[in-house]
Amino acid sequence: MKTTIKKMVSAFPLLGIGSLLLLAGCGGRTAPEQTATTKQAVEVRVETVREQSVEQIQEYTGDIIAYSKNMIASQTAMRIEKIHVEVGDYVKAGQLLVQMEETAYLQAKLQLENLKTDYSRSSALHEAGGLSKQVIDQLKTQLDVTEESIANLHKNTYLLSPIAGIVTSRMFDNGDMTGGQPILQVQQLKPVKIKLNIQEQYFSAIKPNMRATIKLDVLPGEEFAGKVHLVYPTVDAVSHTVTTEIVWDNSRLELRPGMFARVVLNFGDKTRVVVPDRAIVKQPGTDDRYVYVLKDNHTVAYTKVVLGQRLGDRYEVLSGLNDGDRVAVAGISKLINGTEVSVVK
Repeated sequence: MKTTIKKMVSAFPLLGIGSLLLLAGCGGRTAPEQTATTKQAVEVRVETVREQSVEQIQEYTGDIIAYSKNMIASQTAMRIEKIHVEVGDYVKAGQLLVQMEETAYLQAKLQLENLKTDYSRSSALHEAGGLSKQVIDQLKTQLDVTEESIANLHKNTYLLSPIAGIVTSRMFDNGDMTGGQPILQVQQLKPVKIKLNIQEQYFSAIKPNMRATIKLDVLPGEEFAGKVHLVYPTVDAVSHTVTTEIVWDNSRLELRPGMFARVVLNFGDKTRVVVPDRAIVKQPGTDDRYVYVLKDNHTVAYTKVVLGQRLGDRYEVLSGLNDGDRVAVAGISKLINGTEVSVVK
């Protein structure tokens, strides 16, 4: 080893002994480099959230549907004699819509007249002592049953509209055999209604006759003053909503079944925490929303919040924040849960 060093000194007279020893030591390997890291607090701006009175205005969507609708049909299979209306016709309650073949009805009426005649004669004989009361009672029962049968046959021969409305569909023509299937459909369009699914939290706030504002995409700029007609008595266990019906008198038939409607309801005022939209962080891949809440002026906590309606550049908070909490509104992209921060103005 000494011989080798001497040769290297003679070969490289300008190199110092210390340098040669460094080259020869540890088989020629250099010592690992050591680095020191220091953590720096992330600069953030924060804002204090406060409670305020928030008007509980909610918008729902639904389709316009008829207030009621009826399928016009004969109870038994019969041939259609004549349909008196067409699709689009407005009809009154009790108006004749369809006349079925009358043969069975006319025969039944003739049979009824014969029974009445027999009953009248038999009653006279009974008064004269020629017939027992049992025979008269049997004839009276037969007469009553036949009259009820005739009345039912009359309803199924002359089909009347049970409601005032518009004929919206026709399934058969004159001369067709119906087989007991519907011939016409009549829908009541004065008024119309909309079925909505209202969140469970508003169950106690929604009442019959509450005002509802109806808007239609096909009639931009127009509003219709409807009202709550019916609130179902139970809450759906899956969706946690309550079905509610909104009605509008539709006196001029502006609203038609199938139209898409937006309904605005005002449930009054509630005191809510309001948070700036700049503080909201959306969890990727989910619909969850979070904010960074300042803790002890040094760190932030990643906190889930449930948001309500948007209020300009802020959101109503339903849960997750308290009055007086301070949330980060700038520098958020550098934060994770527990990050040390430095609050700047």
